Amino acid sequence: MKSSFPAPLSRLSANYLLILGLLLTSADAIAQNATSTCGELHTGSDYRTSSRQALNLVENFHFTPEVEALIRGKSSTDIAADLSYTLIAFPNHHRALMSLMLLGKKFKIPQPKGAQFSVECYFLRALRFRPDDTTARMMYASYLSNQARGTEASKELAQVGEVAGDNAFTFYNMGQIYFDLKDYDRALENAHKAYGLGLTLTGLRERLTRAGHWRNADLAASSPALGPASGVQSQ
Repeated sequence: MKSSFPAPLSRLSANYLLILGLLLTSADAIAQNATSTCGELHTGSDYRTSSRQALNLVENFHFTPEVEALIRGKSSTDIAADLSYTLIAFPNHHRALMSLMLLGKKFKIPQPKGAQFSVECYFLRALRFRPDDTTARMMYASYLSNQARGTEASKELAQVGEVAGDNAFTFYNMGQIYFDLKDYDRALENAHKAYGLGLTLTGLRERLTRAGHWRNADLAASSPALGPASGVQSQ
């Protein structure tokens, strides 16, 4: 049966479908690779809503004060093994994520000895487990900032800002990360939001002042609004 398309168009359509199929296959392969690299999430409890009793069952044996402070392991000689166990049980365990990030930074390695996955994988697992966890997302943004991946960090912060509501601490912490990214306009913007909501912590204002980027709210409001050109500078 002859094609209803002219011959050149028929070949073009066939080529287009072939390319589309390859693209879809590639996208699926990328997604599968990310899962295989960072592991499945068969189990796990939400750190934010778990009972103290449930947390104690893991923390008393794997996330002791010595482990959190990176002094020594509890169940293993490798601190990262205990942190890894904690993050398998509670993928978005904020304090364990912070300790693992600091451990990787301390030894300047992407995957500390004893960890099942890389530091970044644990952040990706946390966000795959609970995409609405703004604290975990801000911590990931901070990790990306430390890795000189400013554009990616900014995208994560933008997602946090969309759901920050009236949480002064969220705006304050976002301002700190924007400052680290040298995006001083957005650091100032978030500082004013935090202070406008009644937060009294002065660290962010002091950092902006020392860097010569602090302006009072009325002066900042009279400046041109932030636009797309106000980007994040990679470190």
